[in-house]
Amino acid sequence: MDTPVRVLAKTVRQRVRPAWLRDLLHGVPIGKPLHPPLATVSLGCWLSAAVLDVADADPRASRLLLATGIANALPTAAAGLTDWSSLHREQQRVGFVHMLSNMVALGLFSASLLARLRGQERPGRLLSFAGLGVGTLGAYLGGHLAYRQAAGANHAPQVTHLVPLGWHDLCLLRDLPDGRPVARRLGYIQLFVLRRGEAVTVLGDRCPHLAGPLHQGRLIVEGGDACVVCPWHGSTFRLADGSVKHGPATAPAPMFETRIRRDGTIQVRPGVA
Repeated sequence: MDTPVRVLAKTVRQRVRPAWLRDLLHGVPIGKPLHPPLATVSLGCWLSAAVLDVADADPRASRLLLATGIANALPTAAAGLTDWSSLHREQQRVGFVHMLSNMVALGLFSASLLARLRGQERPGRLLSFAGLGVGTLGAYLGGHLAYRQAAGANHAPQVTHLVPLGWHDLCLLRDLPDGRPVARRLGYIQLFVLRRGEAVTVLGDRCPHLAGPLHQGRLIVEGGDACVVCPWHGSTFRLADGSVKHGPATAPAPMFETRIRRDGTIQVRPGVA
């Protein structure tokens, strides 16, 4: 399975351009993954059509629901593939089977709609029920991805639960290299620390996408924003406030306020969310 997974993931990463389109499909503008709510629309339409079929309701309503779910499947698949291409291999294996299940379900629902449009109502309903069964399997695998394998979850540390309120000593300014990010610990969490002259930027070090070490990432300037690029999957965060410049991450990196005492000790406290 790994060969088709690797080839498809590479193809998706190369073909989904430009950057604004990738960010849109990841859900960066809304701050949440886009694929799950889109998938809910299609599955909800198909489930509703099945309920109407069981109730022997107006067949036109079922056809409309089937068509809506089918039309919505294209952006749903595009968003899902874009997210999937930037996951770990173990997650991609499950996601690949999830995708195949949904493709079969989509084919069955499409065949159901065609049969109904030709006046073959009973075969159309049977195809729809079969599609719902396969789609349920796909939804189960999607839930496994999200809840067991944490694909799409925010992997940044929950700062408010791990760092007490107030200012905390971190390290001495003179101990930090100038212009190169390093990792420093504050209690239970690891921080990204960047000194630039007398200014110090501190963010949570774990990338919200899949917990990559941000202090090992590249520093860039894009569109006037100084940013750090995660070394694992390329999520890009603004150093000014930790907000997402480019996905696949959709949640910001936690930001810490900083101040420097007269003795050169850097103090930090969690920034306003």
